[in-house]
Amino acid sequence: MFENLQNKTVLVTGGAGFIGSNLCETLLTNKIKTVCLDNFSTGKKENIAPFLDNSLFTLIEGDIRKLDDCHKACKHVDYVLHEAALGSVPRSINDPITTNDVNVSGFLNMLVAARDANVKRFVYAASSSTYGDHEALPKVEDVIGKPLSPYAITKFVNELYADIFQKTYGLDTIGLRYFNVFGKRQDPNGAYAAVIPLFVKQFINNESPIINGDGSYSRDFTFIDNVIQMNILSLTTTNQEALNTVYNVAYGDRTTLLELATLLKKHLSEFDKEIQNIEIKHRDNRVGDIPHSLASIEKAKKLLKYNPKFNINEGIKEAVNWYWNNL
Repeated sequence: MFENLQNKTVLVTGGAGFIGSNLCETLLTNKIKTVCLDNFSTGKKENIAPFLDNSLFTLIEGDIRKLDDCHKACKHVDYVLHEAALGSVPRSINDPITTNDVNVSGFLNMLVAARDANVKRFVYAASSSTYGDHEALPKVEDVIGKPLSPYAITKFVNELYADIFQKTYGLDTIGLRYFNVFGKRQDPNGAYAAVIPLFVKQFINNESPIINGDGSYSRDFTFIDNVIQMNILSLTTTNQEALNTVYNVAYGDRTTLLELATLLKKHLSEFDKEIQNIEIKHRDNRVGDIPHSLASIEKAKKLLKYNPKFNINEGIKEAVNWYWNNL
């Protein structure tokens, strides 16, 4: 899978973040020259600390909202994995302007810089939030609804810009609609922590996790290794039909929040039996949340030969083990 990247340089924007740092690690493990662009607003220096002495790794501290930083990062780069963004629906509701500046203006800057540097392919983090109020399950790439949050709007705009840049400038792109990614290095701290690392931290601290609603909302939780596979396949595919489109990145199964909490309890109680006795609490549903999410991954299987290796149980087991040893 990595043969097509030998002697090439890959830029990972947001490379100090959760997904970005895992991508950097995979590329470096496979001896691929890797450039990381990050402003450390949400990314963490400790995520990339193990890579700093690697001769194949270059860190550029910069901001995608600054076109000059984007041009600097894209210089002599063959491929871009664009992960830099401000995630979180609640964050976008609280501060839509900054979310738009980073996710739309920053995205446009990166497209321009990639175009100017003659980058061969631009693979970017899209989002399952693009499906919006479309209720049918599973989610199929060519049928979406109206966005339910400022964040969802920004991620849909990314897809529109990517399409235009291909048609206008010939820049090949692939958008990856991530479905609730989880795994090692996902930050459990802060106001906008994702549900899995947040619940893990609370269980480890003998605190009750709080579920929004009755726990029946469901998600297609996707382990980080499946996401890495899709990114590398998107970079390396030689199938022209697979380019200039978007894909769901998921496992293709859904888990309710109550089932998730129970699963986390089960695996964490192997380290501390007392965790099994912690009560799960509930509060009102959150504004902007969609009730259910489930991806069709048939398009990715067909065009990219995607074959996700980790289901929710296997992924949770791996993630819990990492958190127990690193929190």
